[in-house]
This record gives sequence, structure tokens and C-alpha cells, in this order.
Amino acid sequence: MIPNNIYMVGIGGIGMSALAQLLRSQGKNVSGSDREESPTTELLTGLGVNIVIGHDGCVIPPDTEVLIYSDAVYADNPERMRAKDMHIPEMSYFEALGVASKEMRTLAVTGTHGKTTTTAMLAKILSACDKKPTAIVGSIVRDFPGRTGGSNFLAGRDDLLVVEACEYRDHVLKLSPHILVITNIELDHTDYFPDIDALVETFRKAAHAVPADGFIVADPAGTHIARALSGASARIVDYAQESVPALPLIGEFNHMNARAAKAAARAAFPHLQEEYIDKALLDFKGSWRRFEYKGETPLGALVYDDYAHHPTAISLTIAAAREKFPEKRIVVAFHPHLYSRTKSFLKEFALALAKADYAIVAPIYAAREALDPSVSNHVLAAMTDKNGGDADAFDTFDEIRDALLKEAEGTLIITMGAGDIYKVSEQIAD
Repeated sequence: MIPNNIYMVGIGGIGMSALAQLLRSQGKNVSGSDREESPTTELLTGLGVNIVIGHDGCVIPPDTEVLIYSDAVYADNPERMRAKDMHIPEMSYFEALGVASKEMRTLAVTGTHGKTTTTAMLAKILSACDKKPTAIVGSIVRDFPGRTGGSNFLAGRDDLLVVEACEYRDHVLKLSPHILVITNIELDHTDYFPDIDALVETFRKAAHAVPADGFIVADPAGTHIARALSGASARIVDYAQESVPALPLIGEFNHMNARAAKAAARAAFPHLQEEYIDKALLDFKGSWRRFEYKGETPLGALVYDDYAHHPTAISLTIAAAREKFPEKRIVVAFHPHLYSRTKSFLKEFALALAKADYAIVAPIYAAREALDPSVSNHVLAAMTDKNGGDADAFDTFDEIRDALLKEAEGTLIITMGAGDIYKVSEQIAD
């Protein structure tokens, strides 16, 4: 069990901020720090959580019993080093989440693509059917109550947890799900997984950890899925067999997410009536940075923002946007995430961006990685041109903003990526 007095470093992270809300709902004392203000730190501050911006002050409360840190916070962080001096035990985000998972019936959603939307849909279904789930999602879900138009946390029962589970660094293996949803499997996180076999092995271990009386919800015909499911003792539920209504969300991939969520809900509660499940899916409002409408530019171009940061996700999002807006010129402002991912999938990114009418490539968002001069936004833009696209590389968000503001009515602009490119969409939209 996690003790009562908790200090969280990187508390503004999308997962960390949700965990902070979960711990507060359990009556624990939570405070923390983050390097900068964000919508999630504002959300927590509004709930009364004391947050310090910056890590150099070392203001860890003296009664702290455990320090929980984000994956983005390394061991040489001043506050983590101070915690060692104070003999305060440390836990990573997923270690702490794993402790919570053991104490609750857990429905975990993992997979390369779609896990955020699927988790949010699943929580929405169970909430609409009065099952009162507690949920942690890797985005701000507009269907969840919150002061800023949604939340990444849904307060519910203390014995039912719906949670998004990431495969990166085997984080999913820290959880103890009774129901595991695997949306799909495709190589990603190449800074950790050297090849697809290593990634499949992580999903295989996750599937084998589900108890015999549990369920694994997946599409057995999906690429690499059969290998991951081989030998698992839990019952396999084929989500591809589910039917869902025509959704307001774009893209067939969102219908697949809905099928997975519906199958998981029915596995958890077989008596749920289909009409209530389908109504919950039809009413689903979506989440932050998932083809989120931001407004119009002064010249009348439509502006959307999307989290897509893998070539497959980019391709599917552009294709879905073109299907919904066939008459529009599609302009993508892409913010590559990680040198390793950009380098590993350089041609795939180029082919995906070439599907837009015009692409702007921002400087690579390094996140946890050191500079790799062998790959850059200029290299990716040139590769996009080479593969039949039309792309430019700009080195500042100001340049990107100014270029997008020149786009006229008849253009659909999508800011895209896992970094903070969404700030540009907010600057150019009304």
C-alpha cells in the first residue's frame, strides 16, 4: 500500500497528474513539482494540490513518506537526489500505479495505437451503465467531469480501475489486470525495443500475466497478435466481431477502438445491454489532442490538433481527414518526437507526410534523448519531398505560426505530434 504523505516529481505529466488525483481521492496528502506550468498543473492546483514550478528548490516536505517520479525525471534530478539524502523511498509512476492495480479489479488497455481513445471509451461505457469505474487515461477526456472541460481522471469505486497501460520499458507488466485489451501491435519505441520480436515478447508476457478466469480482448487476426496470445491461459475475446454504430469520430480506426471498448465492457459485465453501450459510444465527446477542433484562422482555415506521432497514425489521420473533408487542402504541421523514432522510421514518416497537400516539419522534440545530429526536421522534410510530397522545415514555432496564418479558407490545418505543437494551433485559431 502507498503511504499517506506523497511528493510527486513531474506531477504535471499526463499519467502522473491522474495518479495524483487517484491518491487524493483515497484521502492521501499529495504535493509535488514540475518544470513548467501546463493544463494539468492548473487542473491540480484548482483541486487544491500544492505544486512548485521548478526542481532546484528542493522543497520536499519533511513528513514525505514516498517520492513518486515520472519517467521523464532522471536519477540526477535535484529533488530525487535530495530525497535520497532524506532517506525517502522512491517509486516510479508505473510502480505506484501497479500497487493501486493490485488492490482493484483492473481493466488495462494497451497496444501501439488507440489505447487512449479505447480507455476513455471503456470508462465512458461503464460510467454510463452505472458501474462507477475509477479511470486513468493518458489525455484530458471531455466526458469526465473537470473544471477545464474534462479530466484525465474519473473518480469512482475503489475496487474497479480502468487504466491506460503503456508498453514502453515494459510498464504494462507492472499492472495486474483481470481484463487486458490489446488494441494492435506495431513496432514503436525503438529506443527501447530493438525489433518487433522484443515488442511482441512484452505483449506476450502481459497476456500470460492475465489469470485464467480473466479475459484478453484483442483481434486475433491482427498483425503479430496471435504470437502475443499464444499460450495465454485467459479467455480470448475477439473485439473485431463486435458491431458498433456509426460514430461522429473520424476514421475506421476509431470504430476499431469502439469495438475493443465494447468487447471489454461486455467481458467485465456480461449483462450490459447493447443499446446502452452503443448510446454511450454515440455520446462520446472525445479527448484532448485526438483530432480536436480548435477553431478557424483569421482567413477562414479550419484548425485541428492531433497527437499522432507514429507514421501509421499520421497516415490514418490524414486519410480520415481527407475522407471527412474531401474538398479541403490538407496542411500538416508535424512535430517529430524523439531522434530515435524519427531516425528509425524516417522513410515511413516521409511517406505518411507526403499524403498531405503540404507539410511543415518542426524541430525534433528530443524529450528524454540527447541530440543526434544525423537526423533533423530538415532531413525529414527533404525525404518527404523525395517521396512525392511537398514539405518545408522551419526551426521555430513562430515561423510555423506565420506560415499557417497565410493559409486561406478552403484549407484544413492539422497540428500534429506528441510534443507541444498544439500551442501553435491555439495561437492561430480564434
